[in-house]
Formats: sequence, C-alpha cells, structure tokens
Amino acid sequence: MCKDCGCGQAGGEVTVGGEPMVQETTDQRGHGPVQGHDHQGTHHHDHPHTHHHHDAASGGHEHTTIAIQRSVLEKNERLAEQNRGFFRAKGLLVLNVLSSPGSGKTTFIQKTAEGLAGTLRVGVIVGDLATDNDAARLRRAGIPVVQVTTGTVCHLEAAMVAKAAGQLPLDQLDVLIIENVGNLVCPADFDLGEDLRVVLMSTTEGEDKPLKYPPMFHSANVAVVTKTDLAVASGFDRDLALTNLRRIAHHAEVFEVSAKTGAGMEGWLAYLRKRRHESPR
Repeated sequence: MCKDCGCGQAGGEVTVGGEPMVQETTDQRGHGPVQGHDHQGTHHHDHPHTHHHHDAASGGHEHTTIAIQRSVLEKNERLAEQNRGFFRAKGLLVLNVLSSPGSGKTTFIQKTAEGLAGTLRVGVIVGDLATDNDAARLRRAGIPVVQVTTGTVCHLEAAMVAKAAGQLPLDQLDVLIIENVGNLVCPADFDLGEDLRVVLMSTTEGEDKPLKYPPMFHSANVAVVTKTDLAVASGFDRDLALTNLRRIAHHAEVFEVSAKTGAGMEGWLAYLRKRRHESPR
C-alpha cells in the first residue's frame, strides 16, 4: 500500500488553492508532516530509525539491524478525527469520492451538485497530481471549489483537506464533496474526516474492479456504478459486477447511474438529502 511504496518522495510540492503547503519528507513513504488549517495546528510524523548493534564476540564484523517504526498513519488519523469534529460542528455532510482515473468522478460530482441545487448547497475540494482542469470545470458550473495539487503524492491527506476547507465558505454549505486523486490503491489508507466514503466503478472498466482492489471497495460506505449508458457498448456484465461488489462491499449502499443521461441520479440525490437530514449537528 501507499505507506510502503515511497510515492511522493523527492521534489513533490503540495499546493492548496495555489498556495504551497509545508511538507517534509520524514518517513520511508516520503509523506512528511504537513501544516494544516489553523484548527489543527502543526504535528510531526514519527521518524523510522535503524540501529546497528555490533556483536562484540565476533569483533564487530557481524551486524543485526533492528528497525523501529511507529505507524505512519497515526498522525493522519488524529487529524482526520479533528476534521470530522470540525465538519460536524459546521453541520456538513462530507463525502470522500474515490475511483480510478476516467471513471467519471468530476461529471458525477458536477451533476450531483446541480441536482441538489435549491435543496442543499455543495462545495468541492478537488485533488489532482497536476493541473486544475477538474476544478475549473466545476467552477464553471457555479460550485465553490478549492484545488489541491499534490505533485507526486498519490492521495489526499487529512491536513491537505483541512487547509483547503479553510478556503471554502463552510457556513454557507450543507454538503462538502472531496474529489480524491484518481487511484484505487493508496487513498484507501487515508481517512480524511468524511462521513461517507463513496467509491465509483464505471461500466467501461470491467466487472472485476472490486476483486482487484478489495481494500478500497471494502472501505466504501457507498459504491456507485457509473456510465450505465455505455454498459451495452462496452459489454458490461451487470450481474457479475454486482455480485463482485456485494462480495467485497457487502455493507455498502449501491447505486447505478449515468451522470450524462441522468438515469439513476434521483435515487442517489434522495439518499444524500436523507443522509444530510440525519447528520449530527
């Protein structure tokens, strides 16, 4: 997983709303401590240490290495809980939307915000390795958006979300949607303080996505099958896909939608309205 792969090392810079974040590479993943929004303050990752012990009986020529490393996710988990409490105090329903690239996340989020207009006010945090294309597209739809450009970091972290949220008019919002970096591996490890983890799979990606990426789909509160208008053209086996989803994400709510045609979207929107009404405030 991401905590072992080393993504984000050497030279990647995280920017939130065009402003750089302080990021130090202090652990073997390359993801260092980040200074977040001021309701959280500054925290520091624990450093992995390697100690060399010399065997005196062998003249110091043989070495035993003991690696001591605390969880690299502890800091993120603490910040995520702070985010969650902060968002709930603001009365927000927070969604963390995840998928592989090209599954239709941005269109889905845009149509969700437009469909909720008049009943619920939506703001969006967009995470991408590079470019602000998705954020610009959402802004054109009249949605308040903050861009997080992660450089070489392949997921969003709680501190990034905290800083980005501070640039949104949270008191004027009911729903905060976080569009995570397109990736079905690394973001599974990182709680952002969301109420709902929403994982998308499109009909053009095949039916086996839940089986290939079980940690992500198992962590989902909601699974959404997108691009249903392309199911026939892509030879999508709906029954097999739903079987795979239920096998891995048996606890998740499942929706089948086409954001392009609107098919299935009303059921999804009704679900969000209900969840927002039930949110602790």
